[in-house]
Amino acid sequence: MIQPGIFGVAEHAITTASASSADAARTRALGLYRKWQKSVPEMMKLHEINMPSAAIRAKIREEFERNRNVEKLEVRDILYAKGQMEYQEVMNVWKQNNHIMNYFAKEEAPPRPTSFLDKFYEGRS
Repeated sequence: MIQPGIFGVAEHAITTASASSADAARTRALGLYRKWQKSVPEMMKLHEINMPSAAIRAKIREEFERNRNVEKLEVRDILYAKGQMEYQEVMNVWKQNNHIMNYFAKEEAPPRPTSFLDKFYEGRS
């Protein structure tokens, strides 16, 4: 059931439930992954993201792949709930653009200086 929020109706809300088996958890995770991937064009439009959609899709895949080998059902349930909450926050525009762009900070940031002189020139000693 959709609950009204402060700014209107809270869309994309789901109730949390535990997965009954590893297959059920996998099915839910794949469904969430597909939902994220299908929403990329809308997400780009809502948040005015000026990046190629392929880069955003690759980042979504990277985030899901990071947790691919989790085996405990309890942990999978928590990761699923967090992923669903992130999706809801992004699609309801509860997250600001800088929150979304933080996912891409590593790719966008210039390389950090490693030698003493590079650090000195950068103003870090």
